[in-house]
Amino acid sequence: MRLVFAGSPLAAVPSLQSIAASSHEVLAVVTRADSPQGRRATVTPTPVALVAEELGIPTIKANRLTGRVSGEILDLKPDLGVIVAYGALVREPLLSAPVHGWINLHFSLLPRWRGAAPVQRAIIFGDDLTGATVFRLVDELDAGDVFGQLTEPVGRLQTAGSLLESLSHSGAELLIRVIDAIASGSARADPQVGDMTLAPKLTVADGEVNWMADAVTITNLIRGVTPEPGASTIVDGTRLKILAAAIARDVPRLEPGHLALVDKAVLVGTATHPVHLLAVHPAGRTQMDAASWWRGRPAGAGMVAS
Repeated sequence: MRLVFAGSPLAAVPSLQSIAASSHEVLAVVTRADSPQGRRATVTPTPVALVAEELGIPTIKANRLTGRVSGEILDLKPDLGVIVAYGALVREPLLSAPVHGWINLHFSLLPRWRGAAPVQRAIIFGDDLTGATVFRLVDELDAGDVFGQLTEPVGRLQTAGSLLESLSHSGAELLIRVIDAIASGSARADPQVGDMTLAPKLTVADGEVNWMADAVTITNLIRGVTPEPGASTIVDGTRLKILAAAIARDVPRLEPGHLALVDKAVLVGTATHPVHLLAVHPAGRTQMDAASWWRGRPAGAGMVAS
Protein backbone atom coordinates (compact mmCIF):
# COMPACT_ATOMS: atom_id res chain seq x y z
CA MET A 1 0.00 0.00 0.00
CA ARG A 2 0.90 3.66 -0.38
CA LEU A 3 1.18 5.21 3.07
CA VAL A 4 1.57 8.55 4.78
CA PHE A 5 3.35 8.31 8.14
CA ALA A 6 2.91 10.93 10.88
CA GLY A 7 5.16 10.87 13.93
CA SER A 8 7.63 13.01 15.83
CA PRO A 9 9.57 11.63 18.85
CA LEU A 10 12.14 8.89 19.15
CA ALA A 11 9.42 6.41 20.11
CA ALA A 12 8.00 6.68 16.57
CA VAL A 13 11.30 5.94 14.82
CA PRO A 14 11.19 2.10 14.99
CA SER A 15 7.73 2.17 13.36
CA LEU A 16 8.92 4.38 10.50
CA GLN A 17 12.00 2.22 9.97
CA SER A 18 9.92 -0.97 9.95
CA ILE A 19 7.43 0.39 7.43
CA ALA A 20 10.23 1.74 5.21
CA ALA A 21 11.83 -1.72 5.21
CA SER A 22 8.54 -3.44 4.30
CA SER A 23 6.83 -3.92 0.96
CA HIS A 24 4.73 -0.80 1.53
CA GLU A 25 5.63 2.62 0.11
CA VAL A 26 5.93 5.65 2.39
CA LEU A 27 4.83 8.58 0.23
CA ALA A 28 5.67 11.21 2.84
CA VAL A 29 6.46 11.66 6.51
CA VAL A 30 4.58 14.29 8.49
CA THR A 31 6.35 15.50 11.62
CA ARG A 32 6.35 18.49 13.90
CA ALA A 33 8.37 21.58 13.00
CA ASP A 34 11.98 22.02 14.12
CA SER A 35 12.11 23.40 17.66
CA PRO A 36 14.65 24.68 20.23
CA GLN A 37 16.25 21.85 22.20
CA GLY A 38 18.71 21.65 25.08
CA ARG A 39 20.22 24.32 27.30
CA ARG A 40 21.41 26.31 24.29
CA ALA A 41 17.97 26.13 22.65
CA THR A 42 19.45 24.87 19.39
CA VAL A 43 16.76 24.56 16.72
CA THR A 44 16.61 20.83 15.97
CA PRO A 45 14.51 18.56 13.71
CA THR A 46 12.43 15.84 15.35
CA PRO A 47 13.98 12.35 15.56
CA VAL A 48 11.46 11.19 12.92
CA ALA A 49 12.49 14.03 10.58
CA LEU A 50 16.14 13.02 10.86
CA VAL A 51 15.40 9.38 10.05
CA ALA A 52 13.10 10.32 7.16
CA GLU A 53 15.94 12.36 5.67
CA GLU A 54 18.31 9.40 6.02
CA LEU A 55 15.75 7.20 4.26
CA GLY A 56 15.19 9.75 1.50
CA ILE A 57 11.48 10.12 2.25
CA PRO A 58 9.83 13.52 1.56
CA THR A 59 9.01 15.31 4.80
CA ILE A 60 6.20 17.69 5.67
CA LYS A 61 6.96 19.68 8.83
CA ALA A 62 3.90 21.06 10.55
CA ASN A 63 2.44 21.25 14.05
CA ARG A 64 -1.14 21.02 12.78
CA LEU A 65 -2.75 19.06 9.96
CA THR A 66 -4.81 21.92 8.57
CA GLY A 67 -4.94 24.15 5.49
CA ARG A 68 -1.93 23.80 3.21
CA VAL A 69 -0.57 20.77 5.04
CA SER A 70 -3.85 18.91 4.78
CA GLY A 71 -3.99 19.74 1.09
CA GLU A 72 -0.46 18.37 0.51
CA ILE A 73 -1.42 15.07 2.11
CA LEU A 74 -4.71 14.86 0.21
CA ASP A 75 -2.85 15.40 -3.08
CA LEU A 76 -0.76 12.28 -2.38
CA LYS A 77 -3.91 10.09 -2.39
CA PRO A 78 -2.59 7.58 0.17
CA ASP A 79 -4.19 4.19 0.72
CA LEU A 80 -3.61 4.44 4.47
CA GLY A 81 -2.50 6.99 7.03
CA VAL A 82 -0.37 5.84 9.98
CA ILE A 83 0.19 7.83 13.15
CA VAL A 84 2.66 7.11 15.95
CA ALA A 85 2.99 9.89 18.55
CA TYR A 86 2.70 12.72 16.06
CA GLY A 87 1.34 15.24 18.54
CA ALA A 88 -1.69 16.70 16.72
CA LEU A 89 -5.21 15.68 15.72
CA VAL A 90 -6.41 14.52 12.30
CA ARG A 91 -9.71 16.12 11.30
CA GLU A 92 -12.02 15.89 8.32
CA PRO A 93 -11.70 15.90 5.37
CA LEU A 94 -8.24 14.42 5.93
CA LEU A 95 -9.47 11.79 8.38
CA SER A 96 -11.54 9.89 5.83
CA ALA A 97 -9.46 10.68 2.73
CA PRO A 98 -7.25 7.54 2.58
CA VAL A 99 -8.95 4.44 1.16
CA HIS A 100 -8.40 2.57 4.43
CA GLY A 101 -8.54 5.61 6.72
CA TRP A 102 -5.94 6.17 9.43
CA ILE A 103 -4.54 3.85 12.07
CA ASN A 104 -2.73 4.82 15.26
CA LEU A 105 -0.15 2.96 17.36
CA HIS A 106 -0.78 3.92 20.98
CA PHE A 107 1.41 2.79 23.86
CA SER A 108 -1.24 1.50 26.26
CA LEU A 109 -3.90 -1.17 26.59
CA LEU A 110 -6.80 0.94 25.32
CA PRO A 111 -9.24 2.01 26.58
CA ARG A 112 -6.94 2.39 29.60
CA TRP A 113 -4.81 5.54 29.39
CA ARG A 114 -6.22 7.41 26.42
CA GLY A 115 -4.18 10.55 25.85
CA ALA A 116 -0.68 11.96 25.49
CA ALA A 117 1.16 10.27 28.40
CA PRO A 118 0.00 6.64 28.64
CA VAL A 119 3.32 5.05 29.60
CA GLN A 120 4.05 7.65 32.25
CA ARG A 121 0.59 7.38 33.78
CA ALA A 122 0.72 3.58 33.84
CA ILE A 123 3.90 3.66 35.94
CA ILE A 124 2.75 6.52 38.17
CA PHE A 125 -0.45 4.64 39.03
CA GLY A 126 1.39 1.39 39.69
CA ASP A 127 0.09 -0.71 36.78
CA ASP A 128 1.73 -4.14 36.62
CA LEU A 129 0.83 -4.62 32.96
CA THR A 130 0.73 -2.29 29.97
CA GLY A 131 1.20 -2.72 26.24
CA ALA A 132 0.49 -1.23 22.83
CA THR A 133 -2.64 -0.96 20.69
CA VAL A 134 -3.18 -0.33 16.99
CA PHE A 135 -6.62 1.15 16.42
CA ARG A 136 -8.67 2.93 13.78
CA LEU A 137 -8.45 6.68 14.13
CA VAL A 138 -11.82 8.38 14.70
CA ASP A 139 -12.91 11.89 15.60
CA GLU A 140 -12.71 11.14 19.34
CA LEU A 141 -9.62 10.80 21.51
CA ASP A 142 -8.11 7.30 21.13
CA ALA A 143 -11.58 5.76 20.88
CA GLY A 144 -11.52 3.81 17.61
CA ASP A 145 -11.92 0.07 17.07
CA VAL A 146 -8.87 -2.09 17.81
CA PHE A 147 -6.96 -3.99 15.09
CA GLY A 148 -4.37 -5.50 17.39
CA GLN A 149 -2.92 -5.34 20.88
CA LEU A 150 0.09 -6.66 22.77
CA THR A 151 0.87 -6.77 26.48
CA GLU A 152 4.10 -6.12 28.35
CA PRO A 153 4.80 -6.30 32.10
CA VAL A 154 5.98 -3.15 33.85
CA GLY A 155 9.35 -3.74 35.50
CA ARG A 156 9.54 -2.96 39.21
CA LEU A 157 12.40 -0.50 38.65
CA GLN A 158 11.55 0.51 35.10
CA THR A 159 11.30 4.18 34.17
CA ALA A 160 8.89 5.63 31.65
CA GLY A 161 11.81 6.17 29.28
CA SER A 162 13.00 2.57 29.30
CA LEU A 163 9.47 1.16 29.07
CA LEU A 164 8.58 3.43 26.16
CA GLU A 165 11.75 2.41 24.33
CA SER A 166 10.82 -1.27 24.72
CA LEU A 167 7.22 -0.67 23.58
CA SER A 168 8.37 1.37 20.60
CA HIS A 169 10.06 -1.74 19.17
CA SER A 170 7.42 -4.33 20.03
CA GLY A 171 4.74 -1.86 18.94
CA ALA A 172 6.44 -1.41 15.56
CA GLU A 173 6.21 -5.16 14.97
CA LEU A 174 2.51 -5.10 15.86
CA LEU A 175 1.96 -2.14 13.54
CA ILE A 176 3.50 -3.92 10.55
CA ARG A 177 1.34 -6.99 11.16
CA VAL A 178 -1.78 -4.80 11.15
CA ILE A 179 -0.74 -2.94 8.00
CA ASP A 180 -0.08 -6.24 6.23
CA ALA A 181 -3.50 -7.52 7.34
CA ILE A 182 -5.23 -4.39 6.05
CA ALA A 183 -3.42 -4.75 2.72
CA SER A 184 -4.47 -8.39 2.38
CA GLY A 185 -8.06 -7.71 3.42
CA SER A 186 -7.85 -9.97 6.48
CA ALA A 187 -7.79 -7.25 9.15
CA ARG A 188 -10.59 -7.07 11.70
CA ALA A 189 -11.22 -4.22 14.10
CA ASP A 190 -13.21 -4.77 17.29
CA PRO A 191 -14.67 -2.18 19.69
CA GLN A 192 -12.61 -1.28 22.76
CA VAL A 193 -13.60 -3.19 25.88
CA GLY A 194 -12.97 -2.16 29.49
CA ASP A 195 -12.89 0.86 31.73
CA MET A 196 -11.62 4.06 30.15
CA THR A 197 -9.00 6.20 31.89
CA LEU A 198 -7.30 9.36 30.68
CA ALA A 199 -3.58 10.12 30.41
CA PRO A 200 -3.22 13.88 29.88
CA LYS A 201 0.16 15.41 29.10
CA LEU A 202 2.41 15.81 32.12
CA THR A 203 3.72 19.17 33.30
CA VAL A 204 6.72 20.11 35.45
CA ALA A 205 4.32 20.47 38.38
CA ASP A 206 3.30 16.81 37.99
CA GLY A 207 6.88 15.81 38.83
CA GLU A 208 7.05 17.67 42.15
CA VAL A 209 7.40 15.09 44.93
CA ASN A 210 5.00 15.18 47.87
CA TRP A 211 6.97 13.63 50.72
CA MET A 212 3.78 13.20 52.77
CA ALA A 213 2.84 10.35 50.43
CA ASP A 214 3.98 6.74 50.95
CA ALA A 215 7.27 5.46 49.54
CA VAL A 216 5.66 3.29 46.83
CA THR A 217 3.64 6.22 45.50
CA ILE A 218 6.72 8.47 45.51
CA THR A 219 9.04 6.03 43.74
CA ASN A 220 6.34 5.23 41.17
CA LEU A 221 6.04 8.95 40.48
CA ILE A 222 9.80 9.37 40.10
CA ARG A 223 10.00 6.45 37.66
CA GLY A 224 6.93 7.62 35.77
CA VAL A 225 8.18 11.15 35.10
CA THR A 226 11.71 10.04 34.16
CA PRO A 227 13.12 11.36 31.89
CA GLU A 228 10.34 13.86 31.13
CA PRO A 229 9.17 16.12 32.71
CA GLY A 230 11.40 14.89 35.55
CA ALA A 231 10.95 14.54 39.32
CA SER A 232 12.04 17.32 41.64
CA THR A 233 11.96 18.68 45.16
CA ILE A 234 13.08 21.87 46.88
CA VAL A 235 16.08 21.74 49.24
CA ASP A 236 17.54 24.91 50.78
CA GLY A 237 15.25 26.97 48.58
CA THR A 238 16.70 25.44 45.38
CA ARG A 239 15.16 22.89 43.05
CA LEU A 240 16.82 19.48 43.08
CA LYS A 241 15.97 17.09 40.25
CA ILE A 242 15.75 13.44 41.26
CA LEU A 243 16.99 11.13 38.51
CA ALA A 244 16.80 7.80 40.34
CA ALA A 245 15.58 6.59 43.72
CA ALA A 246 14.56 3.42 45.53
CA ILE A 247 12.69 2.40 48.67
CA ALA A 248 14.97 1.90 51.68
CA ARG A 249 13.26 -0.76 53.79
CA ASP A 250 15.81 -1.78 56.44
CA VAL A 251 16.61 1.65 57.87
CA PRO A 252 15.10 3.81 60.64
CA ARG A 253 11.95 5.77 59.81
CA LEU A 254 12.26 9.50 59.06
CA GLU A 255 9.70 12.26 59.25
CA PRO A 256 8.25 13.08 55.80
CA GLY A 257 10.64 15.32 53.89
CA HIS A 258 13.49 15.02 56.41
CA LEU A 259 16.93 14.28 54.94
CA ALA A 260 19.56 12.05 56.52
CA LEU A 261 22.81 10.32 55.59
CA VAL A 262 22.70 6.71 56.80
CA ASP A 263 25.64 4.41 55.95
CA LYS A 264 26.59 6.71 53.04
CA ALA A 265 23.02 6.58 51.67
CA VAL A 266 21.06 9.82 51.28
CA LEU A 267 17.56 9.16 52.61
CA VAL A 268 14.37 11.22 52.60
CA GLY A 269 11.48 10.47 54.92
CA THR A 270 7.99 9.64 53.65
CA ALA A 271 4.71 8.52 55.20
CA THR A 272 6.14 4.97 55.26
CA HIS A 273 9.69 3.81 54.43
CA PRO A 274 12.39 6.36 53.60
CA VAL A 275 13.34 6.86 49.97
CA HIS A 276 17.00 6.36 49.02
CA LEU A 277 18.15 9.05 46.57
CA LEU A 278 20.51 7.46 44.04
CA ALA A 279 21.16 10.11 41.38
CA VAL A 280 20.32 13.81 41.35
CA HIS A 281 20.80 16.95 39.27
CA PRO A 282 21.34 20.08 41.38
CA ALA A 283 20.42 23.42 39.78
CA GLY A 284 23.35 24.90 37.85
CA ARG A 285 25.49 21.77 38.18
CA THR A 286 25.95 18.46 36.40
CA GLN A 287 24.19 15.19 37.18
CA MET A 288 25.79 13.23 40.02
CA ASP A 289 25.21 10.47 42.53
CA ALA A 290 23.29 11.64 45.57
CA ALA A 291 26.16 10.94 48.00
CA SER A 292 28.43 13.33 46.04
CA TRP A 293 25.73 15.99 46.15
CA TRP A 294 25.40 15.51 49.90
CA ARG A 295 29.16 15.85 50.47
CA GLY A 296 29.20 19.08 48.47
CA ARG A 297 26.50 20.80 50.50
CA PRO A 298 27.66 23.71 52.71
CA ALA A 299 27.88 23.38 56.47
CA GLY A 300 24.57 24.11 58.13
CA ALA A 301 22.55 23.24 55.02
CA GLY A 302 18.87 22.50 55.53
CA MET A 303 17.72 19.01 56.39
CA VAL A 304 14.17 19.16 54.99
CA ALA A 305 12.94 18.73 51.42
CA SER A 306 9.63 20.18 50.32
